Amino acid sequence: MSLTLNSLKPKHGSRKASFRIGRGEGSGLGKTSGRGSKGQKARSGGRHGLKRLGMRHMLLSFPKVRGFRSRYDKAETISLKRLEVFETGANVTMKELRKKGLVTRVAKAVKIVGNEAISKKLKVSGVATSASAKAAIEAAGGSVVERV
Repeated sequence: MSLTLNSLKPKHGSRKASFRIGRGEGSGLGKTSGRGSKGQKARSGGRHGLKRLGMRHMLLSFPKVRGFRSRYDKAETISLKRLEVFETGANVTMKELRKKGLVTRVAKAVKIVGNEAISKKLKVSGVATSASAKAAIEAAGGSVVERV
């Protein structure tokens, strides 16, 4: 079938027939034509006077959000004990933490915290650590390279 001007048709369901209102009680939208009864919105041109005008009215119409929300992401924290899933001598990076499921996919920053001892020698790079966690990793024979 060739594509010609006389064979062009819109996709089925993309064009919707306009609903005819005010055409008698039997049509389903007769009498008040779906506007309820009486009031400003039921009248002709009645909705135009309901708009809020001016900056003050616009500010009053916005929802009020209390408190403060920082625009900077907070680092996701991981306990030092959770690094036991890595093998001895493993390189712990953001990518490796995601692979092991220790960090969510959306986390942009990670910090390793905790003052408990760790039994494995790990090389942590590109991940922030607390002072106590860094000391514990180095005490186990590992190394910590902070982000550059």
